[in-house]
Amino acid sequence: MLIRIAAFLLETAFFVLIACALLRGWMNWLRVSMTGQPGTFVMAVTDWLVKPLRRSLPKAWTKSRVDWASVLAAALMALAYALLISLLLGAFAGLDERSGDIGGALLWMLPLVAAKMYVRVVLQTLFMLVLGYAILSWVQPGSTLYGLLGRLTEPLLSPFRRVIPTLGGVDLSALVLLVVLQVGMMVLV
Repeated sequence: MLIRIAAFLLETAFFVLIACALLRGWMNWLRVSMTGQPGTFVMAVTDWLVKPLRRSLPKAWTKSRVDWASVLAAALMALAYALLISLLLGAFAGLDERSGDIGGALLWMLPLVAAKMYVRVVLQTLFMLVLGYAILSWVQPGSTLYGLLGRLTEPLLSPFRRVIPTLGGVDLSALVLLVVLQVGMMVLV
């Protein structure tokens, strides 16, 4: 029971860290101001890792439109999560102790766990952003949060808007994207 609670807390903490790093990279890609919320929160949570990474990356990478430091920070945090959760759950207990193949197991298991966590965070974060945008479009379409969510979700919704016509004045692109993201999460599981 305690191990399950610890695993849940570890997963939640790393989910927030990875999501913040990815959101930081997405906001920088879209040139969204980081002076307001959630920019200040995202920077406060990720500065400890993103700033040193940004200084250590080659100059060509830092001049790119892609915020490679944030993307790399998210990947490193996913790897750290994979290592910690594997140690917590005792994933290495069943390894062949006679051959001592711990290194080989680490090589294939940790990157897979990290990649699964990374993709899951991407899909669930996008799901939350699109869901928030869809709800605010009905409840409070004039709010500043609606405008921010609109900027963050527009690149994802525009391909769907080109294909899916509005039905009775209602834009169904967010609903279709939510279904696609949910299917992606089901496939991942």
